[in-house]
Amino acid sequence: MKSPVVILGPTASGKSDVAMAAAQEVSGTEIVAVDAMQVYRGMDIGTAKPTSEDRAAVTHHGLDLVAPTAEMSVTEFRRASDAAIAMIDSDPRARALLVAGTGLYLTAILDRLELPGTWPDVKMELEADADTAAHFTRLEQLDPGAAAKIDPANRRRIVRALEVTIGSGRPFSSFGPGVSAFPPTDAVQIGIRWPRAALTERIEQRVHVMMARGLLDEVALLATEGLSPTARQALGYKELLDHLEGQASLDDAVTAIAVRTRQFAVRQERWFRRDPRIRWMDIDPDAADPLDAVRAVVVAELRK
Repeated sequence: MKSPVVILGPTASGKSDVAMAAAQEVSGTEIVAVDAMQVYRGMDIGTAKPTSEDRAAVTHHGLDLVAPTAEMSVTEFRRASDAAIAMIDSDPRARALLVAGTGLYLTAILDRLELPGTWPDVKMELEADADTAAHFTRLEQLDPGAAAKIDPANRRRIVRALEVTIGSGRPFSSFGPGVSAFPPTDAVQIGIRWPRAALTERIEQRVHVMMARGLLDEVALLATEGLSPTARQALGYKELLDHLEGQASLDDAVTAIAVRTRQFAVRQERWFRRDPRIRWMDIDPDAADPLDAVRAVVVAELRK
């Protein structure tokens, strides 16, 4: 099996552009998208999904896996990615290039996380109780190890830990070291790191480009068909759904998209920054082609 090459970074960092340029330069390269929202069919503009022209030029995997009305677990995504990577590896002329914006999904692929299942009935019962503090107290009693690593205000993680602990009959903390371990890997991970001000400007530009390309119409169409709770929370979709439902003006919704996207980019950077195995490349926004050096490194790794 060839060592996978990964290009990663926060939203609007240019990783997809780098991947496309590198894939077209190195014959046989196929792109595997590692993105929690690009798996949804019809959610194209707001997720910056590769265009039909890009997909015709370079084979892509990991896109349009489920309807936007569905939920997709990390386990299901890893299974689909494993199948795609195995297929690419079976061809001696092909090489996989992973383009990663969702850190958990990348960790699941590279580090083979032991991922707990889901127990919808347990989760539904927990979600029906709005008392997050009580949930945290219960978690401290059932799984003190997990509780010690979770912010008492982080309801989503508390509910998930309780769901697994109650549903599986074993502590959530017993499912291996999870995302806090960084075992040796053959994967070559290349990270794109922009100065914060430059990335903020790129995010602002990206939001306005998406709106000009018809994001509002895309969201309106999806709203008529329904979206799963996860899909509804996607950047841009949540804010424009709020607008369509009369909860915000369009200007306020667009401003909220940019703010939330900036916040999301910070969280992505924090996630990736924990991994000492990543080779970071700092971008000079004043360079003639700021991403050219990153492309050159990716190309060199693909050719090894």
